[in-house]
Amino acid sequence: MTDALTDAALRALRGREAELFSAVYQAFAGQVLGYLTGKGVSDPEAVTQEVFLAVLPRVESITGGVSGLRTFVFSVAHARMVDDHRRQSRAPEHHEFEPDRDTRQSSSAEAEAMERVAPGEVMALLDVLREDQREVLTLRIVAGLTVDQAAEIMGKSQGAVKQLQRRALNALREHSVVKEYVAP
Repeated sequence: MTDALTDAALRALRGREAELFSAVYQAFAGQVLGYLTGKGVSDPEAVTQEVFLAVLPRVESITGGVSGLRTFVFSVAHARMVDDHRRQSRAPEHHEFEPDRDTRQSSSAEAEAMERVAPGEVMALLDVLREDQREVLTLRIVAGLTVDQAAEIMGKSQGAVKQLQRRALNALREHSVVKEYVAP
């Protein structure tokens, strides 16, 4: 988790490229992998590596401390995800998520949700949402980004992101209530 990477630690690692890259990778790789997997990237491990290869040369020039770095990492991840979806639309190739290959050490929001609800139910729930609502929930819950960071990545205002998140959660609640009344 990013708790180990603080603004002070980030400043202390400036100029020591190998150690800096290792710290950044350890802090964000699991979350980036979860984000890319949740967004349906065909090979999330490979794309995660691409993200960090793109981030490495620019780590020293990023401003805003850990928060700015996190926003930059997820901006690159989002761009790579969009590229992968474009590539998939030209030559579709679908691979199912393999939990055994998920090497994250800490439990993510996605993992906790998956423990409580069957994977098919989670996907069915997300399918009731519009694409932008799914994107907001993925960035905010799976990737653990702030409203500001999600807004920057999505190219929307903070208010729009908050509104999308509220509507997405309301739609999920509404869907669950309707499902309870309709269920046999």
